[in-house]
Amino acid sequence: MTSGSGRAPGTAAWELLVPAASAPARSRGRSLRSALREAVRSGRLAPGTRLPSSRELAADLGVSRGLITEAYEQLTAEGYLRSDRGAGTWVGGAARKAPAGARDLAPRPVHARVDFIAGTPDLSLFPRAAWAAAHRGVLAELPHHVLGYPDPRGLPRLRTALAELLVRRRGVVADPESVVVCSGVAQAMALLGFVLHARGVRAVGVEDPGSPQHGELFASADVATVPVPLDDEGVLTGALRERGLRAVVTTPAHQFPLGIGYSARRRAELLDWARDVDGVVVEDDYDGDFRYDRAPVGALQGLDPEHVAYTGSVSKSLAPGLRLGWLLVPSAMTDEVVARKRMMDLGNPALDQALLARFVERGDYDRQLRRCQRAYRERRDALVAALDEHFPGTEVTGIAAGLHVIARLPAHLGPQEDFLRRAAAAGVAVRPLSDYASAAGPGVGLVLGYAHLTPARIAEGVRLLGETAGSRDR
Repeated sequence: MTSGSGRAPGTAAWELLVPAASAPARSRGRSLRSALREAVRSGRLAPGTRLPSSRELAADLGVSRGLITEAYEQLTAEGYLRSDRGAGTWVGGAARKAPAGARDLAPRPVHARVDFIAGTPDLSLFPRAAWAAAHRGVLAELPHHVLGYPDPRGLPRLRTALAELLVRRRGVVADPESVVVCSGVAQAMALLGFVLHARGVRAVGVEDPGSPQHGELFASADVATVPVPLDDEGVLTGALRERGLRAVVTTPAHQFPLGIGYSARRRAELLDWARDVDGVVVEDDYDGDFRYDRAPVGALQGLDPEHVAYTGSVSKSLAPGLRLGWLLVPSAMTDEVVARKRMMDLGNPALDQALLARFVERGDYDRQLRRCQRAYRERRDALVAALDEHFPGTEVTGIAAGLHVIARLPAHLGPQEDFLRRAAAAGVAVRPLSDYASAAGPGVGLVLGYAHLTPARIAEGVRLLGETAGSRDR
């Protein structure tokens, strides 16, 4: 085998083909084609290299000439080789080396002795045994036709189960026809962004402070976000009117990150605004199922389903990796949302939907919620007690709910930048409230996530923070 310059490429390329030539007879041809293809793609056979005749290569490898001829013809058709009549077969120049390996871009916990970054549930609470049982049950009973392309809204069985669940637990107004199954709240926000943009909406209000992800999701639909301030009752509706907005994203059950629950008065004012401007309130039911001091307040959507788009997911109750959530939209927007969902992904995986439906129908989801509520309530209590012990005078704000607290530390522990540096040096990962707000307030305000930490780890983390504060005082 010689190159265009007459130089032999050496034996390295042959060595790639030898194992393939020794493959079992039934797979030998496929193995030879794969090995030759990889030799070209990797650059071991450089562009312009002339290959030996099929007779010569077959003799060298100890295989039939037909296998080599077939391999040459197949790779020529694919563009890896080129063949000039009467001039032999050459390596083409179209192939490029593929990137080595597969990168994992999934978010990873920060490297810290104790990580108080909010937003992660305890994934060890995932109900593996019950989920596996549901999986076996679904595979045994699922009709074959359900494995075809699904209704983009979701399987009727799951939409029915979700409608009953949300009416019972969250007080929404829903029937199966109004439920759209999504890949979590993120996709629900993106769907709403595209539909609002198509309706001429170019800006939506977002809570300030609030989740940065809301802005990023609407930006993907070319919809700008306008920060709207809050007080201790919820988003300021006067600011919505002043800014001329017709849509706003809210977290009324447990505002992120401040942790407040919207008051009844503010809920009424918000709906009055939506009716006056013929607008829409997007209700992210963040932590709606996790209230520890009383029964959760019902969803805002139940008061006016024609002006509230409601969304939630199983990311906190089961696991974010399932990518399963729901969206209830005003009837006037339903067809547009469903059309956009169809164009986006043709619907969520049918097997996963059937599995969640069975999980809800049999009461497993309610049991899982109770299990999580007990664990997270215990961890919140452990965090508050540890803060009382190591940081006397700390103000923990917000309602007893969710997976995080806001801790406003005594002023003498600041300035905040110095405190954060000391915390990082001690191996404790924390995030300040100022990361979520357009304007930082005074003092040291921390957003502390606790759901993924055991009570012992929570106590250790707060103790380490307390030691950093003590080292400053000394």
